[in-house]
Amino acid sequence: MGCGCNKNKNPEFRKEENPEDLKTVLSKKLGMVQSFASALASRGLSNNKVNKATKQLRVLSCFGNQHLGGELPPCEYLKNSTTEGKHFCGGCGCGDKPHTWLMAENDSYGKLDYPKLNCPLQMPGFTNYEQSKPDEANDPVTRRYYIENIDYNKVMEIPVSLPEKQETTPQTQPPQS
Repeated sequence: MGCGCNKNKNPEFRKEENPEDLKTVLSKKLGMVQSFASALASRGLSNNKVNKATKQLRVLSCFGNQHLGGELPPCEYLKNSTTEGKHFCGGCGCGDKPHTWLMAENDSYGKLDYPKLNCPLQMPGFTNYEQSKPDEANDPVTRRYYIENIDYNKVMEIPVSLPEKQETTPQTQPPQS
């Protein structure tokens, strides 16, 4: 074991990291873990799910409405999965895994089904949504402002499926004799 005198010359040794950068990274990672834990807890043991209108807002926030003849493109963070036909959020840091796909197959549970779910852009439909600021109405209008001002009937036309809530069967006691 050496004294470390040559650590700056040897590529095996890592360069010292800026403590402020490390603090920011750790804070971000902790926030991601807390957000994930909150989402899981909101699902509960009985697969609680978001209501249809909220899921429609989330789908609009992520996927836009161009595929339905509208003018809102998909979110800049929307990423195609390596699995054909699946998508995930590239902004939240969760990556491309089956449990992080935004929309699930049939009655499965997708990420957009969680009652509590944060968006890195704080868009409508998400738990951490923040209303647009007045300057977001200036041309070009922001995604958030556009969604806030879209006709409610247009939002209700966005096709979504909701997984069936799996009922838990209560434990029954055998009859007393």
